[in-house]
Amino acid sequence: MVASCQRVAVRLACPPPAAARSNCSPVEELNGRADALYVCSDSLVNTNRLRINTFALAARLPTMHGFREHVEAAGLVSYGPNFADLWRRAAGFVDKILRGAKPGDIPVEQPTKFDLFVNLTTAKALGLTIPESFLLRADEVIE
Repeated sequence: MVASCQRVAVRLACPPPAAARSNCSPVEELNGRADALYVCSDSLVNTNRLRINTFALAARLPTMHGFREHVEAAGLVSYGPNFADLWRRAAGFVDKILRGAKPGDIPVEQPTKFDLFVNLTTAKALGLTIPESFLLRADEVIE
């Protein structure tokens, strides 16, 4: 990730992970040092998505996520794979295996369908204007 950020002239700042029960926020450590927050997803982050987004809003940091649920929990934008499509494609793999294909012979596939979600309520709270051309590309705009 560091190399990717350097190629596009983005400075990566990673606050140390805090326990979910902690009252301190790693987001607060970024206040004044970051212009936005990309939130990687894992079980701890997913469990605390509302809390993370609340801290980010308080620090006036727009957030980028990989899942719709994070945008429903006051995140700004998410762009990630369409899970319904992934499950459909997984069913195709199961079908091939049940028909006798060896799992090792089936090629690994990347997601091909992605969803873009935008939370306009969060954008307004941050004082951001999202261009109409961007909103038109969104799969869902939450107001």
